[in-house]
This record gives sequence, C-alpha cells and structure tokens, in this order.
Amino acid sequence: MDKKVHELLNDQINKELYSAYLYLDMANFYDAKSLDGFANWFEIQAREEQDHAMLIYKYLHNSSEAVTLGAIARPDKAFAALDDPLKAALEHERYVTSLIYGIYAAAEAVKDYRTMQFLDWFVKEQAEEEKNSQELLDKFALYAGDGAGLHALNAELKGRAYAAPSLELD
Repeated sequence: MDKKVHELLNDQINKELYSAYLYLDMANFYDAKSLDGFANWFEIQAREEQDHAMLIYKYLHNSSEAVTLGAIARPDKAFAALDDPLKAALEHERYVTSLIYGIYAAAEAVKDYRTMQFLDWFVKEQAEEEKNSQELLDKFALYAGDGAGLHALNAELKGRAYAAPSLELD
C-alpha cells in the first residue's frame, strides 16, 4: 500500500473515534436537557463512528499494514441552544466527507483500486450521514417553537435503533 494512503487511512481511524467521542458529548448535552430521544440519536451515531473506525482498522490489518493509534482529542464545541449540536453534527459530517474524499483521491492517484473499492462504501455512507443530519436539523426547525412538536420529535428519535454496518471485509 502506498505510504500516503496508509497514513491517511490510519489517521482516519483516529478521526472516526473522535467523531464517536464528539457525538457522545452531544448525547450528553441532550441528556442534561432531558431530551432522551435526541441523546439516543447521538449515542447511535457514536456507535456507528466506532464501527467506521473498526472497519478501517480491519482493512489495514487485512492488508498487512500496521495500525498506529493516536490520542483522541477532547471535543471542543460548546453548546447553548438546543439546535447547536445538530448544526455542529452536520458541519462535522461534511468535514468527514472531505476527509474520505481526500483518501479516495490519494488512492486514485496511485491506482490503488482495492482501497478505492473499500472506500466506495464510505462515500455512500457519508452521503447518508449528511442527509440524516440535514433532515434532523430541518425537522428541528419545523418543531422548534412548539413544545408538543419538540416532544413528538424527541419521541421519534427515541425509537431509533442501532444497526451494524453491512460492509464485508475480505
């Protein structure tokens, strides 16, 4: 595997684990506001990000590449308004998409078709992540001024269930 592609993939493990940590911080914010449905949504997001890190971890090991784990940074966002975490999540997902695109471009530059194929799943996943974050923010905007609407949205989010990723590794 090309050295740059390896380094980017290895670094992405850390970025995905940071994402999980960030989403746990967002869940913590909503738990403190007694919005357990919102907290649930972000707890599931955190689990998905951990899964993403493990998929890359396993891919590197299956490719006989070393994995070097780095320190996970502390989330640095301060949330005040109820929609602050929602806005931050969308911004963060767009950032993660740019990281995946960067790894894909590096793999494409060295004709690492196997890694490109592996990353195809992440490209699709990021489109879904951005869509879900945007939809949640849009729903919040519709219900923000109405306590009953906020309660209904919280109840909807409480029903979200975790689903393991469907990407199979060799």
